[in-house]
Amino acid sequence: MSDTQTLIENRPPSVAALFLERVAATPDAEAYRYPVPPASGEGPDDWKSLSWAEAAERVHAIAAGLIELGVQPEQRVALASSTRVEWILADLGILCAGAATTTIYPQTNADESAFILADSQSKVLVAENAEQLAKAQQKRDELPALTHIVVIDPAGAETGDGVLSLAELEQRGAAHLEKHPELIKERVGAITKDQLATLIYTSGTTGRPKGVRLPHDNWAYMAKAIAATGLLGPEDVQYLWLPLAHVFGKVLTSGQIEVGHVTAVDGRVDKIIENLPVVQPTYMAAVPRIFEKVYNGVAAKARAGGPAKYKIFQWAAEVAREYAKVSQDNFRRTGTHAVPFGLGAKHKVADALVYAKIREAFGGRLRACVSGSAALAPEIGYFFAGAGIHILEGYGLTESSAASFVNPGEAYRTGTVGKPLPGTEVRIADDGEILLRGPGIMEGYHGLPEKTAEVLEPDGWFHTGDIGELSPDGYLRITDRKKDLIKTSGGKYIAPAEVEGQFKAVCPYVSNILVHGADRNFCTALIALDEVAILQWAKENGLEGKSYAEVVAAPQTVEMVDGYVKQLNEGLQRWQTIKKFRLLPRDLDVEHGEITPSLKLKRPVVEREYKHLIDEMYAGSREV
Repeated sequence: MSDTQTLIENRPPSVAALFLERVAATPDAEAYRYPVPPASGEGPDDWKSLSWAEAAERVHAIAAGLIELGVQPEQRVALASSTRVEWILADLGILCAGAATTTIYPQTNADESAFILADSQSKVLVAENAEQLAKAQQKRDELPALTHIVVIDPAGAETGDGVLSLAELEQRGAAHLEKHPELIKERVGAITKDQLATLIYTSGTTGRPKGVRLPHDNWAYMAKAIAATGLLGPEDVQYLWLPLAHVFGKVLTSGQIEVGHVTAVDGRVDKIIENLPVVQPTYMAAVPRIFEKVYNGVAAKARAGGPAKYKIFQWAAEVAREYAKVSQDNFRRTGTHAVPFGLGAKHKVADALVYAKIREAFGGRLRACVSGSAALAPEIGYFFAGAGIHILEGYGLTESSAASFVNPGEAYRTGTVGKPLPGTEVRIADDGEILLRGPGIMEGYHGLPEKTAEVLEPDGWFHTGDIGELSPDGYLRITDRKKDLIKTSGGKYIAPAEVEGQFKAVCPYVSNILVHGADRNFCTALIALDEVAILQWAKENGLEGKSYAEVVAAPQTVEMVDGYVKQLNEGLQRWQTIKKFRLLPRDLDVEHGEITPSLKLKRPVVEREYKHLIDEMYAGSREV
C-alpha cells in the first residue's frame, strides 16, 4: 500500500477530529487572518490573526453554547452569512458539537431561505446580521423546528425572545465548558463517519433546491486527499473569498486543517483587487469569472493607454499563449518546460513589459490558482499560464464534496480538469457521461429517495450529468453538461459552453453569453457586457455620459460586438457559428435568479426571461 493510500484509508471519522489533532500539533501557529474595517469607515482595513489555539477556544465555546441550547448530534444548525472568519468558526463549532451545518447563501430570498430551514428542520440559525435575521423572523411561524437564532453582527438586530448574539453564545458556551471540561472531546469522540455533517442545497435551475447530504467521512476524505496531492504545504498562505455556503469554498476549509497553512478570509468580492497586495497569497481558488474579469480589465487598461500600448498588450498576450502551449507540450513529452530560444527571448521582453505587472497585481507571491465551478476558456488559461499565473483547473460537484479532479502542479494541462484525487474512481459511460465513485460521494438527497436513485447506483457510481473525455494518461476534459448539449434541427450536436468560452477569450467586453440553438436551424447568442469595461469603451467612442442600457443599445456598440462575433465564427465549424445575437439591456445577476451564487449560468431562466429576443432572432427563418 502506498503512503498516499495509507494516509487516506487511515483517516479519522470526521474533520472535527482532524481539527482537534491540528490544534494539538501546532497550537501557536497562525491559522486565520481576517480584516477589521477602520472605525471611521475610511482608510485600509486592519488585518488580525488567530492562532490554532485561539481559534479552538472560540470553536469549543460555540460548540458548547449550541449543546447548552439543546442541539443534539446530527440536528441541523443553519448558517446564513457571507464568507468571513466567523463562518468558519461557527461551522467548526457545529461539527464539534456533533451537529450538521445547513448552508444558506446570504443572497437567498426569504421564501427560499424558509424552505431550506423547514426542509432541513434546522433547530438553530446562525445569521450574519439584522438583514439575515429579518428574513427568518418574517417566516418564523412556518418554522416550528427553529428554536434559536444567533446573530454574528448584532448591530441593529433585536436580541431576546430566542435571539442572541454570537458573543453571548460563546459566553454561555465558555461557562458550560467550565462545568463540563471534557464535553467537546466526548462529543467529537462519539462522531461516526456516516453521521451527517453538512446539508448543502443545490441552486436548482428549475423547481426547489435539493439538499445534498454529506456525512463527516466525505470531509475527512477530502482533507486527506487534498493534502495527498502535494499542491499545498504548511508555509502557504491561502486567500479565501469564495462563498462558504458553496461546496467549493467549504472544501478549502477542510484541506487547510489537514495541511495547517494560513488562510486569509474575506468574502467581499469588491475588495479582491485591494486585498491581493496586502494578503500576498501563495495560493487562491476562484471561479472563471474572476480570471475573465482580470483579463478584460488588463485589456481595457491597455486599450485606454492608446494604440501603441494596446498593440504591445495584444502581442504579449499572443506570446504568452504560444509560450504556455509549447511549454506544456514539451513537459508532457520530455518532462521539461523548455521552449525554443527565440520564443524565450520574446517572452522575456513581454514579461518585463506586461506579465510582471499582472503578477504584482495578484500580490507577487502567487504559486498557483485553482479554478473550478465552471469551465475556464482555454485561451484565457493559456494567457495566464504564459504570464506566470498558473491556473490549475479542477472539477467536482456538490454531490461529490467539490474536489474530484485537479490538475497536478507542474504537470498541469490547460483545457483539462486534471486527474482524479487519490481514492476517487472515474469511468465514462457509453453516452459520454462522467461517472464517479469514491469516499467523496454524497449519501443522497435529503428526503428524496427517488431523486437519489436517479443519480446514484446501488454499487456507488454517481451520474454527474457532465460529458467528458479521458486521455490515455488519465486527464479529464469536460465537454459539456449532458442536458445542455444542443442538437440543431440539422442533427448536429453543439456544446454551447465551448463556444461561449471561446467568445470570452476573443471579446474583452463580454460578461455573460448564452448560445441558443436546440432544435433550430442555426445558433444565436444573448450577450451581456461587462459594465465597467463597456462604459470605459463608451467614453472613448463618443458615448460618454450615456447609461449602460443606452450604450448597449447604440448602433456602434452592436457593430463593435459584431466584429468579435465574426472573429469567433472564423474558428468554428459551420454549424457552430453564431448567425445572430442580441445585447441584453443589463448584465445577468444572482438577484434576478439568472446566475447561481457560484456564478453559473441558469440557462432555462435566461431563455425564459429573454424569450422575446430569441423569438425575434428566429422570426422569418425557415425552421426544419
